[in-house]
Formats: sequence, structure tokens, C-alpha cells
Amino acid sequence: MTRLIAALFGFFAAIGRVPIGLFAAIGRVAIFAWRTISRGLAPPYYPGRFLEQLASIGWFSLPVVGMTAIFTGAALAQQVYTGGSRFNAQSTVPAIVTFGMVRELGPVLVGLMVAGRVASAMAAEIGTMRVTEQLDAMETLRTDPFRYLIAPRLFAAVLALPAMVLIADSIGLFGGYMLSIGKLGFNPSNYLHTTRQFLEMDDVVMSLVKAAVFGFFIALLGCYNGYATQGGAAGVGRSTTDAVVSTFILILLSDLLITVMVFT
Repeated sequence: MTRLIAALFGFFAAIGRVPIGLFAAIGRVAIFAWRTISRGLAPPYYPGRFLEQLASIGWFSLPVVGMTAIFTGAALAQQVYTGGSRFNAQSTVPAIVTFGMVRELGPVLVGLMVAGRVASAMAAEIGTMRVTEQLDAMETLRTDPFRYLIAPRLFAAVLALPAMVLIADSIGLFGGYMLSIGKLGFNPSNYLHTTRQFLEMDDVVMSLVKAAVFGFFIALLGCYNGYATQGGAAGVGRSTTDAVVSTFILILLSDLLITVMVFT
């Protein structure tokens, strides 16, 4: 009987460790975010670091973002046309491409592509500084790593992602436009007129809000996993993987939550 009770307690304890561990991790990330924002808004400021991160996150991500957007816009136009032809609804291509790219595919794909490039780089760089004790040396020299390393990345990502999403939305719409008039036989003026008719400011605002949220998560989780690195080179590898995976999950989850809240 005693063994049975002990086994039951062990079973329920094992089940309970999962939600407890999850809430503990959420709490650690929330504390890390609060510490970063509160310290980043207080002097001293490092505008040079901010501009450096703005270029690294935004400017140097534009090639991969642009290629992803134009290919996705063209593929979306082809898929909508193929599906619409089954119901005699080929004329819906401009509207659906506009709606799909601006509201959903543009911000999500940009977020995922930038996360794969930026979050991993942040985790690897800060994680290497952690295991080589460079962060400890900075604190010894009275330089706050949150102000000098983490806050510039966080603020730069929140500003850079909306700008990149605007560019990606435009390039994606252009990709759908080029395939539609070059292969699907659409009239250029009619296609542009339909695009302008169905593109509303609410769509653009929703796209930018999603982009800012995604940028926040990309920088936050990249820096957090790097800052919490332990275990030498192997730990840096684990932190990089954890940063990318957790960022992907949070991007998709927050995209769902924002979409559901807007359309409720």
C-alpha cells in the first residue's frame, strides 16, 4: 500500500513539474524583460549601439526578407488563381493576395526569417560572452550589460521589424502583381485598382502591430537565452537552438492571439 501511494505521488509530481516549470520559465523571462526595459529607459544611453543593432537587424536582413516576400506573393497569387478557377472566382486574386500578404503572411514570414537570423546570432554572441566571463568583466567595470548589450537590441528590433514588414508587404504585393499580369492574364490597371480598393488602413495597422510584437519576442528571447547560457561551448549551442525554437513558437502563438482578438 505504501509503495502504491508513493508511486501515485511520484506520478502526480511528474505531471506537476511540467506546468510549474513552464510558469517558472515565463516568470524568469518576464523579469528579464522588465529589467531590460526599465534599465534601458534610464541613463546612460548608448545611441551608437542602438544604431549598430538597427542596421544589423533591419538593413542586413532585407535581402532574405525581400526574396521571401516576392516568392511568397507570387506563389500565393498562383494558388488563389488555381483554387478560384474551380469556382469561377479567379477575379478574387488581387483581393486575397492583398489581404493575405498584409494581414498574415507578411508579418509572420518576416518574423520567422528574422528570428532564424537574428535571435540565433544574439543568443550565440551573448552566450559566448557569458561562458567566457565577459559579462562578469563588464559588471566589474561598472558597465550594465542590460543597458549596453540587451536594451539596444530590444528597442532596435521593435523599431526595425515594422519597417521591414512594410517593405515585405510591398514586395509581396508586387510579386503577386507581376505573376498575375505576366502569367495569369490580369489587366494591370484593374489589378491595381482592386488592390487599392481592398487595402485598408486597419490591415496595415494590424500588420505593424504584429511586427512590433514579433520584434520584441525575437530580441527578448535571443538575449535571454544567451544571458542564461551555462556549460561552455555546448551550452552556447543549446542556447542558440532554444532561442530560435522558443521565438518561433511565440511568434506563431502571438499571431494567433492578436488575430483572434481583432476579429472577435
